[in-house]
Amino acid sequence: MYTIVTPQQFLRQARKFFKKHPELKSRFAKVLEDLQTDPFQPHLELHPLGGKLEGCHAVSLTHSYRVTLTLLVTDKEIILLDVGSHDEVYR
Repeated sequence: MYTIVTPQQFLRQARKFFKKHPELKSRFAKVLEDLQTDPFQPHLELHPLGGKLEGCHAVSLTHSYRVTLTLLVTDKEIILLDVGSHDEVYR
């Protein structure tokens, strides 16, 4: 079981995001539940990022929206970084 860490910056981003997209709250809750159980489940589409986000990973919330995160496998810890559209989280 992995631990989900939600820094204050992520919570602010998430609040803004879900104000615009309240219909995605239940989908997000399901993604977090699945991440906690096993982040390597194929339907999460966990993938490493490159460029300035090298060292981070992302999972799909929907086809258009992503959640970026830091995955510390040795500590079994997932630190959420950002949630938003494809272009927003990869900026």
